[in-house]
Amino acid sequence: MILDVQKISKTFPGNEVLKEVSFHIEEKEKAALVGINGAGKSTLLKIIMGELPADDGQAVVARDVKVGYLAQHQDLTGDNTIFEQLMMVKKDILTLYENMRASEARMSGLSGEDLENEMLSYSRMQEAYDRANGYAYRSEVVGVLKGLGFPEEEFSKKVGTLSGGQKTRVALGRLLLEAPDLIILDEPTNHLDMGSIIWLETYLLNYKGAVLIVSHDRYFLNRIVTKVVELDHGRARTYSGNYDAYSEKKAQIRHAEYLAYMKAQEERKHQEEVIAKLKSFNREKSIKRAESREKMLAKMDMPDKPLGENAVMELSFTPKIDSGKDVLTVDGLSKAFGQQVLFTDLHFEIKKGEHVALIGSNGTGKSTILKILNGIIRQDAGSYTLGANVHIGYYDQEMHVLSPEKTIFEEISDAYPTMNNTKIRSSLAAFLFTGEDVLKRIADLSGGEMARVSLCKLMLGDCNFIILDEPTNHLDIESREILESALNAYTGTLLYVSHDRYFINRTAHRILDLTGKTLINYIGNYDYYLEKKETLENAILNTGAAASDAPAETEAKLDWKAQKEEQARKRKLANDIKKTETEIADLEAENASIEAQFLDPAVSADHIQLTQLGKRQSEIEARLAELYDLWEELSLKE
Repeated sequence: MILDVQKISKTFPGNEVLKEVSFHIEEKEKAALVGINGAGKSTLLKIIMGELPADDGQAVVARDVKVGYLAQHQDLTGDNTIFEQLMMVKKDILTLYENMRASEARMSGLSGEDLENEMLSYSRMQEAYDRANGYAYRSEVVGVLKGLGFPEEEFSKKVGTLSGGQKTRVALGRLLLEAPDLIILDEPTNHLDMGSIIWLETYLLNYKGAVLIVSHDRYFLNRIVTKVVELDHGRARTYSGNYDAYSEKKAQIRHAEYLAYMKAQEERKHQEEVIAKLKSFNREKSIKRAESREKMLAKMDMPDKPLGENAVMELSFTPKIDSGKDVLTVDGLSKAFGQQVLFTDLHFEIKKGEHVALIGSNGTGKSTILKILNGIIRQDAGSYTLGANVHIGYYDQEMHVLSPEKTIFEEISDAYPTMNNTKIRSSLAAFLFTGEDVLKRIADLSGGEMARVSLCKLMLGDCNFIILDEPTNHLDIESREILESALNAYTGTLLYVSHDRYFINRTAHRILDLTGKTLINYIGNYDYYLEKKETLENAILNTGAAASDAPAETEAKLDWKAQKEEQARKRKLANDIKKTETEIADLEAENASIEAQFLDPAVSADHIQLTQLGKRQSEIEARLAELYDLWEELSLKE
């Protein structure tokens, strides 16, 4: 064990953040610390690092264990370049190298015993230099910088001139090169593009020390960690396995706790009803029995309502107006800013009901495409056409069109005055605003809460084509899962830019990868994209490939065509199932109505009406038998 967190508690004025939090980290273990925004994750890390005192408890680091910590915000100053800042980690190697060069110079003027002694000293230095990987230290530094997204032309930039995100990447690079026994990382992927995140995953997977990570990137955690520590309402609970294993076990535990809580509540209610009944008899014996039951009830061990148990509404967000089949057609789209060409001659289509993710490295022009489609900036060449009855709803993480003085409830009710209170509260509950939460003022919300209100407001509108730019930014894991559920329940068309691979995996039907100034189409989720990425990139981007590459290109094209056909088949099947289910529901409702009419004395006295109803019921039952068979047949094809 290299880190032992022992019953740490911490309270800020009016807010008990941590309540006897305990867990431990073993040597070489990779662990995650998760929880909603404000759960106390960063506070706990600061206590572990000694930057903040605990009210009670302590964090014990094993003897001779070196701990490295990356906070969310870095304040690097000075005239060092990016490269020099990381080379400072290799100071001992550089000193050793200089001493070796000095020794070589001295040897040229020595002889006899003095030369032998110098050669012995040089041999020791050479062995130490070799052990420290001295012959590859420069390439190691370059590899880390490039892995974290710094091209060589930026190595000479001074750290004092960098943006906050760039400073964080420099600090992360330095920490990785220092190679402590335990690395503690607070949101390390916030300022990395997908390529850099994948590089960091591989680096940490092969890291010989232990790692403790705070991150909202569930795909990242899934690949790296073997243990998850969850902070929930100040308490800590440890789960073995990766993020998916944690999520599944958490759901099982919470459900069991909720059932136990509901059972206890039912028992209490039952006992209270029995007590009230006994008292109502107003007899000495019954009153004594009631008092006895009251004493038993007072001693009952009643479980608390499970922490974090959110009864999220299963809502279907359906646009009020149907769009045509063709939602968006883009032809020959190009855009450059000065000498920087982002993309050229882009062609793609989006059909009704598709959920499409637009991905690519930072700076490739993903957000620019969205801004062009929303008329915010103009393209240099090409065109785009919206289909019949298409109404766009656009969400930009910087554009929260909310009124600070209004409550959450007022924000929605004022935007949709014909919507009743129940519908408003149900919709807000789907975005994690329940009970008194809906009366919070917009001005008092966190960035993540404002994002959830904006997204709820957008999805309740008249738009049938929603365009989102980084919708999961500023959202904690729980909020991201809520958004995923809402988008999966959205029956309109969706186009979004995101770097959240877990989110893409759960919500995308199709992926457009903006790479090499062009788009590559993948009909599937993020896992499918990873599976086909190399084949399709080689086929499409390497246009000057040798003839031996032709089969790969043909295979890629055929594969893409097969994907489109499969997607069309699935859409038709889903529509057929939905139509069948709707007809079944309508006929069952009509059948129930006929049954009710049979019980009406006026109807039962009318033989002609009874005959007609009986005939119609026979027709319904025959048709239902056909529909049940059809539904079963269609379901087996899913």
